[in-house]
Amino acid sequence: MKKDIHPDYHMIDVKMTDGTVYQTRSTWGAEGDSLSLDIDPSSHPAWTGGSSRLMDTGGRVSRFKNKYAGLGF
Repeated sequence: MKKDIHPDYHMIDVKMTDGTVYQTRSTWGAEGDSLSLDIDPSSHPAWTGGSSRLMDTGGRVSRFKNKYAGLGF
């Protein structure tokens, strides 16, 4: 293997959306930095099984549904 091509791994703190903090090794940031997550497995519907509501602010979903209404959607 080539020398000096691998990133430097160091310990960082990861702060979840519920406020819990855990330490992990990462190439992100510098030693001791804190990474705050906006979405994590405790809050995202894909992991929690909850349903998410689609925000249709620009009417895109409505236009799509109207355009392809006859195709069985």
